[in-house]
Amino acid sequence: MRPPAELLHLFQVHLPSQAISYCIQLWEETPFIFLVKKPRNTKLGDFRFQKDRAIQTITLNTDLNQYQFLLTLIHEIAHLRAFTRFGTAHAPHGQEWKAEFKKLVAPLLTEATFPRDLLVPLKLHMRNPAASSARDLFLMKEMSKYDAVQEENLLHFLSDLGSGTTFQLAGRKFKKVETRRTRALCEEISTGKKFLISLLAKVKKLN
Repeated sequence: MRPPAELLHLFQVHLPSQAISYCIQLWEETPFIFLVKKPRNTKLGDFRFQKDRAIQTITLNTDLNQYQFLLTLIHEIAHLRAFTRFGTAHAPHGQEWKAEFKKLVAPLLTEATFPRDLLVPLKLHMRNPAASSARDLFLMKEMSKYDAVQEENLLHFLSDLGSGTTFQLAGRKFKKVETRRTRALCEEISTGKKFLISLLAKVKKLN
């Protein structure tokens, strides 16, 4: 089966050029419907196995930089292959998926595909990949350096702000109360309500 023209176009627009042929090869081995979506706050990409469909669907957010796009694409293709092989008889991010993800990423872990500064955190991440790369603060900080729109002078990772710092997120003002494992307990200034916000959230510091 030949890849559709739209898929080739999306790969050319969003992927590092060195990885395009490899991703086309993966598609040819296990075809899928591929869609690029508007940014979603809760996920970078998505795969949902549907028994009644011969060809499954993978979606990715359009705002990912080329390296995050590549890693997320391989993450979702690993899901596709794990479900194709094991059906629903495995945990979505269990050992079957991890083994498939590691195998698919391994050929890409070279300076020909990823910049050297990304290879160290990426190789560490791939030793025991999490359900989402967004949970890996070290990796995500390095990945963010390659975002198309750089606002580092305005935005900060919530993890980098000290307790008591006020910040703005999605037009709302908060004060950081304390840091927990992967989130920070924050108080909304106008209501006094408490929220747990991801340490990877990019916020505008106010004080």
